[in-house]
Amino acid sequence: MTEAAPTRYAIPRTCLVVLVGVSGSGKSAFAAQHFGPFETLSSDRFRGMVGNDESDQAATADAFDALQHVAAIRLARGLLTVVDATSVQPESRRRLIGLAKAHDVLPVAIVLDVPEAVAVERNARRTDRDIPAQVVRRQSDQLRRGLRGLGREGFRRVHVLSGVEQIEAATFVREPLLNDRTWDTGPFDAIGDVHGCLGELEALLARLDYLIVRDDAGRAIDAAHPDGRTAVLLGDVVDRGPDVVGALRLVMGMVGSGHALMVQGNHEDKLVKALRGAKVQTGHGLAETLAQLEAEGPEFRQRVLDFCSGLVAHLVLDEGRLVVAHAGLKEQYQGRASGRVRSFALYGETTGETDEFGLPVRSPWAQDYRGEAAVLYGHTPVPAVEWVNGTACLDTGAVFGGALSAMRYPEREVVSVPAQQVWYEPVRPLVTPGTEREPGRLRLEDVQGKLLVETGTHGRITVREEQTAGGLEVMSRWAVDPRRLLYIPPTMSPPNASAVPGFLEHPAEAFRAYRDAGVTDVLCEEKHMGSRAVVLVARDPARFALPPGSRGLVHTRTGRPFFDDAEVEARVLAELDGALETAGIWAELDADWVLLDAELLPWSLKAGALIRDLYASVAASGLTATTATAEVLRSASARGLDVGDLAGRIDRRRDGLGLFRDAYRRHVGDAGAVRLAPFQVLAAGSTTFEERDHGWHLGIADRLAAAAPDLVQPTRRLRADLTDESSVAAAVDWWLDLTAAGGEGMVVKPFANLTRTAKGAAQPGIKVRGREYLRIIYGPDSTDEANLTRLRERDTGHKRSLAAREYALGLEGLRRFAAGEPLWRVHEAVFATLALESDPIDPRL
Repeated sequence: MTEAAPTRYAIPRTCLVVLVGVSGSGKSAFAAQHFGPFETLSSDRFRGMVGNDESDQAATADAFDALQHVAAIRLARGLLTVVDATSVQPESRRRLIGLAKAHDVLPVAIVLDVPEAVAVERNARRTDRDIPAQVVRRQSDQLRRGLRGLGREGFRRVHVLSGVEQIEAATFVREPLLNDRTWDTGPFDAIGDVHGCLGELEALLARLDYLIVRDDAGRAIDAAHPDGRTAVLLGDVVDRGPDVVGALRLVMGMVGSGHALMVQGNHEDKLVKALRGAKVQTGHGLAETLAQLEAEGPEFRQRVLDFCSGLVAHLVLDEGRLVVAHAGLKEQYQGRASGRVRSFALYGETTGETDEFGLPVRSPWAQDYRGEAAVLYGHTPVPAVEWVNGTACLDTGAVFGGALSAMRYPEREVVSVPAQQVWYEPVRPLVTPGTEREPGRLRLEDVQGKLLVETGTHGRITVREEQTAGGLEVMSRWAVDPRRLLYIPPTMSPPNASAVPGFLEHPAEAFRAYRDAGVTDVLCEEKHMGSRAVVLVARDPARFALPPGSRGLVHTRTGRPFFDDAEVEARVLAELDGALETAGIWAELDADWVLLDAELLPWSLKAGALIRDLYASVAASGLTATTATAEVLRSASARGLDVGDLAGRIDRRRDGLGLFRDAYRRHVGDAGAVRLAPFQVLAAGSTTFEERDHGWHLGIADRLAAAAPDLVQPTRRLRADLTDESSVAAAVDWWLDLTAAGGEGMVVKPFANLTRTAKGAAQPGIKVRGREYLRIIYGPDSTDEANLTRLRERDTGHKRSLAAREYALGLEGLRRFAAGEPLWRVHEAVFATLALESDPIDPRL
C-alpha cells in the first residue's frame, strides 16, 4: 500500500474548531496530536467533570452546557478553541455555530470520515466503555446525510479527511485572518473618504510627500513615499465625485504595488453588488460611477470588481495599536470575523431613528469607546478631525466642499487639503445650522475653563482651568491684538544635568537625548544672548488689521509688544522689508507677509531694568562688601590671626562676583543699535515651513544679513553626525570655544527640523548654555562644585513635556492661519500656548 502524502490544511489563528466524526473515528487522539491540551474541550471530559463518569450519557446535557460556557470564555479572550464531540447531529452543530457567531469568530469543521468497520473495530477494543455497533452505524448515517450541507449550515471552512491514511497524514497551519496585519508597524498615512475627488487625492498625497507615478497618458497610476510610508484608504473611494475612475486607477495601483492598503466602504460594497448584476438602488452617486465605469470597458470594470470585492472590512495594524475601518469598530469586534463585524465596519450602528434630514441617527459608539487601540475611520462627514476616546473620524467631506484629510500615524498629525469645489450637495450640512460663527469673532467662553485642543503633531492637548485663567490675564491686559498674534514661541528645555566636573550643562547630554530618540543628524546653532522676538512683516496691513502704512509688528514670546518706541519698530520693519526684497526672498516665498522667529539684540534692549535693578545692584553691593571684607582680613592676617580659609572663600566670592559682572556687561549695548538675528521662517502666505531643514532657514537668514548687515545678525552653526565620534568631539569643542568667548551657548536641533519618531515629534531644540552665562542665571557662586551638586538635582521631564506640547500648539496655530481657518481657530492654539506658560517650573531650569 502506498503511504499517503501529508496534506496541509489552513485554519484561522482564532476560531472555533468543531471535530465531526463517529465514535471510534479517533477524534481525541487527533486533537491531542494537533492542538494544545488547553485548547481542546472534550465532551467526555466534561461528562466526567459534571457526573464522575465520562460514559454517563445522563450527564450529557449538563456536560455540554459546561463545555459551551468554557468555550464562550475562551472565545471571548480570543483563544482558538476545539470541541471534541461527535457533532454528527445538525442540532448539536447549530449550537456550536451559534456560539462562534456570538463571539464573532469563524466556525471551522474538521470531519474525520473513517470507514464504519474501522470505527466499530476500534470501539470493540475499548475497555472504558461499551459502544454498540448499531450506535456507530446510526452516527455514520447521520454524518453521511449532513456532510454536504456543512457549508450551508454556517461553517466558514470545512476540511473533510477521508480514511485513516489521510487523517494520519494531515497537518494544520494556523493562519492570521485577512484583517490581521499586526506585524505591519507602518508608519501609515490614513486617508478619509475620497468619493471620486481625484484632484484632492493627488494634492493630499503630494502634501504627504508621496511621489505620484503617471502613465504615458499622464494619468496617476501609483504613488510611493520616499521614506517607505504606507497610505491607508478608509473606504468610499467611489461615488459622488468628478473622477471615480481616476481615483480607482490611482488607489488600485498603490495597493497593487504595496504602497497602500484599503478597507472596504459601504459604497464599494454596493458597487460590487451592482457590478455582479444585483438589483440595487443607484442613488448617492452610484449611477454616475456605473456610467463612468461603462465608458472604460469590460476589462477595467472586471479589475474594479476584483479589487473592491477583495477588500476586507477592517484591518488591525501595528501590533494591535491601530485599527482602521470605514465606519469605525468597537473594541469587542476588532480582529474578529462575522457578518455583524463586517456590517458595523461598513455601515456603523444606528439607533433606528432618523434625523430632520431623513438620515439614520448613528449610535455614538466612540463616546463609549475605551479600547487600547486607536481607531481611525470615516463614513460620517465632520467639519474637522477630532480625537474622541482614542478614535478619530477622518471624513471631512471633501466631496461636499469640505476637505480631504489624512492622519500620519504614529505621529497623529492631521494633514488636510481643501476641496476644489462642492462636487455633491450634502443632504445634511457639514456644519449644523445655527452653530456657524463669524470667522473674526472671538468669544470669552473659548478661553475659559478647561480647554482641549486637537493638534496635528501631538494629538489632543489639555489646558487646565487654572492655566487658562493665567493665560487670560496676560492676553487681556498686555498682549497684542489677536488678529496679528499668530504664534507664541514654545519654551525650550535644557539637557539633563551633566556629570562633567565644573559643568551643569554639556553638549554630551543633549546629544544623548537625541540619539535615544533616534535622531543622529543635528545642527548646533549659536544661541544669541538677546530677547526672543516674533517678527511679522506685512505688505498688506489690512490683512492683520494694522494701521495704514504699517509694515507689521514685533512681539515678545509672551505676546506683548516688543518696542515701546513705535518709530524704532517702524524703522526695523522697513529695513527688514527692504532686505527681504533685495535678497529676493519675497519673490521666492511668493507671499505678501512673512513671520520670523528671531532674537533681538542687545539683551539690555528689553532687559535694561532687570540688569540695572537686579544684576548690577547685586554685583555692586557684593563687590563692595567682599572688597572691604578682604581688606579687613588682610589686616587681621598681618596681625598674626589665622584667617586664611575665610580669606580664601572671600577672594573666591569676589572673583565670582567679578565674573558675574563681566558676564552680564557683555550683553549691555546701545538701545539705538538694534540687531535682529532671525533663525527660522515660520510661515508666509499659505505655507508653513516646519518641514524645511534648518539649513534652508539659516540660509534665508544669511541672505538677510548680507542685504541688511547693519540690522541682521548672522547665526553661527555647525552640523554634527552623532554616529561619528570625531564629529561629536568637534561639536563639543565648537561649543567650548563659543562659550569661552562670552557666548551664551547653543541650541541643538534636529537638522531636518520637524522630526517624527515612534513617540511623536522629537524635541524641536535643547539649549546648552555655557558656564559664564549660567552664572547670570544662578548667581556668582553657581560654578562652585557644592552649588553645582544642588543644581544638578533638577528634573527636565516636565520641562520637556511642556516644550513638546507648546511646540505642537505653535505649529497648529500657524497651520490653521496659513490654511485660511477662522481667527477663533487660530487663537485657540495661540492662547493655549500662552496658558501653558503659567505653569510653575523648577527655577533650576
